[in-house]
Amino acid sequence: MPSPRAANDAGVALTVRDTALGELRLAATDHALVYCGFQGAADVGRRLARAGLREAPADTWTPQQTDLLDTAEDQLATYLAGRRRDFALPLDLALATPFCAETVRALAALVPYGHTTTYGQLARALGRPGAARVVGTALGANPLCVVLPCHRVVPSAGRTGGYSGGETAKRHLLDLERGA
Repeated sequence: MPSPRAANDAGVALTVRDTALGELRLAATDHALVYCGFQGAADVGRRLARAGLREAPADTWTPQQTDLLDTAEDQLATYLAGRRRDFALPLDLALATPFCAETVRALAALVPYGHTTTYGQLARALGRPGAARVVGTALGANPLCVVLPCHRVVPSAGRTGGYSGGETAKRHLLDLERGA
């Protein structure tokens, strides 16, 4: 995945889009989506800064950034309408820690649309049995939620479990993928 720092020295395009789940913030470089989530603007700004990035004023966005944000919004809309199962977007995990990046990549590869796994099962798949809580923390920091489906991980007790967009959003996504 390309580094967003090399993509646009002017900064990262950051916008808010209304969805069936509520407001989602989307951030893109010229080459990749770097953020899709529910955090407020100040929190996203701090995440960008920790990665050495900054938000660009909207009047400086490149056509590539605008196109990528529009494509992401379109794909999110068709996914939330039940007409899309996978996302075809260039992604960059520049805002993730190495373990978070490893965890969400594994999740995307191991748990297909309409299925769930537990935090413990995912920890074992990562070769870290007994690290279910650490996996949960890593998923809670997923900078590309919905697109990289951390909502598909549930506690072993069968509850919905935590989600950065809230339990209602997580239940909505799980029900959507189950065809409810």
